[in-house]
Amino acid sequence: MKIFVKVKTGDSESQLEKIEEGRYRARVKAAPEKGKANKELVKLLAESFGVVKSAIKIISGHTSSNKIIEVGRGIFT
Repeated sequence: MKIFVKVKTGDSESQLEKIEEGRYRARVKAAPEKGKANKELVKLLAESFGVVKSAIKIISGHTSSNKIIEVGRGIFT
């Protein structure tokens, strides 16, 4: 499934909030440098959707705060 995520970096805690069906707002602690925020976002999404990190793929928005994410199937281990 594809979801749209608006990401805020440098927050005090990491959390995911559902705005409406298929749209989310994410807050991550990491700064947007050298892919750290994207890695933390993938981890947060994997935990939230109960899948492995490899099931989460950023389709577009690698350097933007607005991202399109593909959430695949995978078993959380």
